[in-house]
Amino acid sequence: AGAALHPTATLISVSVDDRAVGLLALADTIKASTPTAIRALQQRGLRVVMVTGDREAAAQAVATELGLDGFHAGVTPARKQELVREYQARGERVVFAGDGLNDAPALAAADVGIAMGTGTDVAMHSAGLVLVKGDLAALDRAVHLSRAVLRNIRQNLFWAFAYNIAGLPLAAGAFFPFTGWLLSPMFAGAAMSLSSISVVANALRLRRLKL
Repeated sequence: AGAALHPTATLISVSVDDRAVGLLALADTIKASTPTAIRALQQRGLRVVMVTGDREAAAQAVATELGLDGFHAGVTPARKQELVREYQARGERVVFAGDGLNDAPALAAADVGIAMGTGTDVAMHSAGLVLVKGDLAALDRAVHLSRAVLRNIRQNLFWAFAYNIAGLPLAAGAFFPFTGWLLSPMFAGAAMSLSSISVVANALRLRRLKL
């Protein structure tokens, strides 16, 4: 008596021979690494919204404790998928992370579906990425790595086009009538090899990325 009840707790009545003898309070606990992971994702410019089938009060308590950008409570599996479509219709790219059977439709509908390795097989088969340990800190690392890869791809495309724009007219003799410049086939072949080497070397820099 007099014990404080956690705001996310669900009460279960315990009866013996049709006589109430007590109450059990069941509540999910937030992983120690989750608050830091949420803040890291928000610092990267992502809006973090929780979608849950739990009751409103429990969802509100968790959202407030973690400083989330929003939440949806009492959501069915079909409604989770609808929410993903609604965010996409507003022009937003949606990353949906989940671990349960009821998350599978939303994982499949999202731009990027991320399943927890500690969850169900259906969720993992519906997702494009699986976090082996089911830790949101890994999600932050995945976002960091994916952005670095995209940046690397853009750099490689730039240098590949630059090599070809500068090298092809020179190899074709387009400048010869004006400047007398002419690129021999031997040097042209070497230049193309250097183009490939520069792209590979730039891609290998990802190995030094701090996650």
